[in-house]
Amino acid sequence: MKFIHVFFISLLLLSHSLNAQSPDSVKTIFNEIVVTATKSETPLYSVGSSISVITSEEISKGQFQTVVDVLREETGLSIIQQGGPGKLANVFIRGANPNHTLVIVDGVKMNDASSPNNAFDFASLNTNDIDRIEIVRGPQSTLYGSDALAGIISIITKQGSSQSQYSLLSEGGSNGYYRGNFSALGKLGMLTYHFSASKVTTDGISASNSKYGNVEKDGFKNNSITSRIGLNLSRETKLDLIYKFSKSETALDQSEKFGDDPDYNYYSEEHLFKAGLNLTTFENKWKQLISASYTKRFSHSVDLTDPSHPNLSSDSYNNAERLKFDWQNNLTLFHNNIITFGIDAEKEIARTSYYSTSDWGTFDSVFPEQSIITTGIYFQDQMNINNSLYATFGLRFDENSKFGGVTTFRIAPAYIINETGTKIKMSYGSGFKAPSLFYLFDPVFGNPELKPETSRGWDLGIEQNFSDGKYNFGITYFDLRLENMFGFDSGYRTVNIAGATSRGIELNARINYPDVITINFNYTNNHTRNEYLLSTDFNRPLLRRPANLANIIANFRMSEKLNLNLQIRYVGERDDKDFSSYEALRLTLPDYMLVNLSGSYKILSFMEVKLRIENLFDKEYEEVLYYGTLGRSIYAGLKFQM
Repeated sequence: MKFIHVFFISLLLLSHSLNAQSPDSVKTIFNEIVVTATKSETPLYSVGSSISVITSEEISKGQFQTVVDVLREETGLSIIQQGGPGKLANVFIRGANPNHTLVIVDGVKMNDASSPNNAFDFASLNTNDIDRIEIVRGPQSTLYGSDALAGIISIITKQGSSQSQYSLLSEGGSNGYYRGNFSALGKLGMLTYHFSASKVTTDGISASNSKYGNVEKDGFKNNSITSRIGLNLSRETKLDLIYKFSKSETALDQSEKFGDDPDYNYYSEEHLFKAGLNLTTFENKWKQLISASYTKRFSHSVDLTDPSHPNLSSDSYNNAERLKFDWQNNLTLFHNNIITFGIDAEKEIARTSYYSTSDWGTFDSVFPEQSIITTGIYFQDQMNINNSLYATFGLRFDENSKFGGVTTFRIAPAYIINETGTKIKMSYGSGFKAPSLFYLFDPVFGNPELKPETSRGWDLGIEQNFSDGKYNFGITYFDLRLENMFGFDSGYRTVNIAGATSRGIELNARINYPDVITINFNYTNNHTRNEYLLSTDFNRPLLRRPANLANIIANFRMSEKLNLNLQIRYVGERDDKDFSSYEALRLTLPDYMLVNLSGSYKILSFMEVKLRIENLFDKEYEEVLYYGTLGRSIYAGLKFQM
């Protein structure tokens, strides 16, 4: 109840401080087009969902190298990474589990079908080819199906344009870090193209925290390629072809206090293919998108014995594939109404094997190739009433070859008061997560009788603009309930047994003078609770979720040539567990604050020098118990763009 009181007090204060705005000021300020929340091009002012948009320009100014770096600065998101660059990185949206977030790249689902929980690992995803990132918070299964219980992160890559552009980036720095990237985009007749190739290497730091005496460095290497070709076959027909490739190698440590392990390595390789056909007929009243995508992922981790671990070894293989077809239709029969409907079908395939030896003996877990098919039909109606009230309603039904059918829904209204520059927004919806192939078929942990996890969530917020968009403020209260969650019985068999809640407030403020200074501030207050009655953690906060998060991102344009960027991040206390002992000990990790600085200077019209300092004050901290984090790190580079 305290959150609701704070929320409505904030609304009351705002109502006494509104400035008069010019006509249609909200629509002018929030006229950016977003896609993810509705699966169609929609002005941001008419979207009732809580959504964040990060552009390639913002990524460039902040000198963010990885998607993990970008997401750390966003409202409602908390990030953990297990040991520095290239190590396992997970994202929590509004306190839900990492596997409750759906991750898509150019509309292609990226969650790992071979992992036990079907979560996505952000470790090797860089920003070189990204045009924009859209984050929609709250259940989104109505349009996207499984895994979107708490939200969706949509990454959209660059595509060709009529103006050719070529860029080359080379930079290096602390811990033997090097990054190189080449990209090109342009147009040749009816063909548009974008191509990007990048390489990252670093000696890294000890994945196990060095403050406990771990000194062996755990490096990381990654090579990636992105290509995107568009064929404008006619004014009404366009073909889009996408291929992404990524190959990584990273050294690991054991997840314990003295975890140094010099012979523990992880290898992964991923391929993404997509073909999409856009058809526009009946004078733009009927738009169709017919797409087919295929992803393939292979990973291998091997831990050999060494003098420090003479009895410890393991060998693990994971192979995953996903084939998906989608037929989406957008009908604009009336100027104030868009109907979206479609059908999609996906097949997930996985096979895994795991062998290990330790002081406890040998263990193996193998299941041969297994698959599951899910088919969904969805319907959505976007309404515009008097150019001030906007509402979206959606309904979806999914049929799964293992657990049967599940229905999800979503409503998201938004109300605009142009005279005061005010937007009131709200959303309420449900989501589900299908059991992973591992949870269904693993010979030790699997249970073919599993039902899907489910969620229900709502939020209510207000966005206020002052001085025609130079100042913005927003506050949102959210409430998320997770039910039927996967847990384990006394025999370690996966069962639907757990539940959790997450509630909190998200604050955003912005000062925007784009030719001089831009300052963004966000704060998230998030209280989670374990609601599994038989758990020793019942009614306690969920692990690794801080109750308080805050970010300040300030960009200073000193001149046409010089740009400076400041980032301040605060992460509050959060609970973790020491899993190295049989009875895991629960403890609290201290809060911390990090400061990053970056700057760029154009020496010539086509050449720019870059400098970046991360963790300026060399703060010692842990995101995950016993795992290392970077100290003060300095990077410098050159970028050529023509």
